[in-house]
Amino acid sequence: MEIEEAIAKAKQNNQKAFNFLLDEYWDYVYGFQLKRVTNEYDAEDITIQTFSKAFDKIDKFDEKYAFKTWLITISKNIHIDLVRKEKSSIYSKITDHQDDKIYRVQDDSPSPEDKLITEQNLAKLLRDIKKLKPHYQDVINLRYFQELSYSEISQELNEPMNNVKVKLLRAKKLLAEIIKR
Repeated sequence: MEIEEAIAKAKQNNQKAFNFLLDEYWDYVYGFQLKRVTNEYDAEDITIQTFSKAFDKIDKFDEKYAFKTWLITISKNIHIDLVRKEKSSIYSKITDHQDDKIYRVQDDSPSPEDKLITEQNLAKLLRDIKKLKPHYQDVINLRYFQELSYSEISQELNEPMNNVKVKLLRAKKLLAEIIKR
């Protein structure tokens, strides 16, 4: 499959095309972020967010630009947003004078997603998870209830790690839609 063909199919919500694009560009985006954050976990997290956002917005991709450039732009913006959040974290100092220090406490109010999740009781959440297709139920269970790493899930399901990541992203998105109903 060629990149252009995969992008066209991905715009039609073809899962194989998403997997192809993820496999094709994962190492590039991950390597780019690893140089920026020097932490494997953060680089992986940003890379997952990058592909999630890219796949959600794939219909807005303009073919006159390189797909790789588009992914890197998304990735840079996610990283910038995370850096901004860190700067406004719990003990962010604001100083007007050398001796006058004021500490700003981070806004701990939950995000809309956090509110949705915490408002659900466990039984309701489990019922919602059961509405997902079995392979999505499995990946949610392994990641969040059994707390396995991506590589452990990959071994457990006998699937490539990139497929596990895409499946988990898709499962979380579908679950969020079910919860919102």
